[in-house]
Amino acid sequence: MSQIVKSDVAIIGGGLMGCSTAFFLAQRGISAMVLETDKVGRQASGTNFGNVRRQGRPIFQLPLANRASRIWRNARELLGEDVEYLQGGHIRVCFRERPENIGKMEEYAALAREEGLDLELLTSNALREKFPWLGPDVLAGSYSASDGHANPRLAAPAFARAAARLGANIVEDTQIVHAEKQGEDFLLTAKDGRRFSAPVLLITAGAWAGKIAGWFGETIPLTPRAPTLSVTEPVPYAIAPAVGVMTPDEVETVYFRQVARGNIVLGGSTRAPSYPDDYRAYVLPQNSMTQFEHLRRLAPALSRLQVIRVWSGIEGYTDDSLPVMGPSAKVSGLFHAFGFSGSGFQIGPGVGETMAELIATGTTDIPIAPYSITRFVDRD
Repeated sequence: MSQIVKSDVAIIGGGLMGCSTAFFLAQRGISAMVLETDKVGRQASGTNFGNVRRQGRPIFQLPLANRASRIWRNARELLGEDVEYLQGGHIRVCFRERPENIGKMEEYAALAREEGLDLELLTSNALREKFPWLGPDVLAGSYSASDGHANPRLAAPAFARAAARLGANIVEDTQIVHAEKQGEDFLLTAKDGRRFSAPVLLITAGAWAGKIAGWFGETIPLTPRAPTLSVTEPVPYAIAPAVGVMTPDEVETVYFRQVARGNIVLGGSTRAPSYPDDYRAYVLPQNSMTQFEHLRRLAPALSRLQVIRVWSGIEGYTDDSLPVMGPSAKVSGLFHAFGFSGSGFQIGPGVGETMAELIATGTTDIPIAPYSITRFVDRD
């Protein structure tokens, strides 16, 4: 029988949440090991759009988003490498057929201001003067100058390397097939027979997390979905903010950003099914075409660009589109951070710091009650 590898905290799932938690635990002098089935950042954390935006989130989530924003701004110094974070701003627009959204933008801006997020509302000439590339279908916009975007392919691996330099154990190509609590410790068994042990266990396994939580009697319904992403040929850099649409209609929820190299990254709109058991997600051509249909309304000039690559990933969605984040309702020493429902990238580092704080001290000033697992499962 193989020797058991021990640590203070075991983390199942090597995405942005797991790797950033390991980093902040290591900063506190707490040993952590990240157990990842594939390579760190390979799944949802590395295949998303890369939006680092706070506006549009529930107001009660802004303290968490603000914490994450501070980390993103200092990411290069904190991690010792570039994750291509660009604080170019974020604008959330509405189309002309939905004028009622202007009032909703104003209401949201007033509430967001109380949480430290300043938004500038723009219409008519002011909107066209600041963003002349917007199409005539755009009626108004809510602009946050302090948000931006980053490269999701770089973020989780950068946190993993930084955590490793501080002593964390990053274990890739290791699928955990069973976990249980024995006495004061959790015993984890990998597919190849290796075993790991820790008195604290954190589940950050994305679309696979519901199954793992179920091993401890906390079965959480997660719907696996596949986002539609694409990138165009490069053109001269001209669009600083990331752009999204405020709409209740999923098909209209297109967003795009321009990277420093000039390429336009496009996401949003209709999602497709994904298949976690097979580790597969597929881009549906009709979804890509729908994206470009609405991109033409947002920024007509961009619709003429050539697409050079499309991709997708596997995301886990809860029934209420809010994450499960915090301690287990049934098992002491067990914690969760999953189900971010396609909106986890920006808050990811904030989640990591908050979970590390919660594990280390038993408390946090960040409001996490709305994410309690008790909304899905009852306490014993």
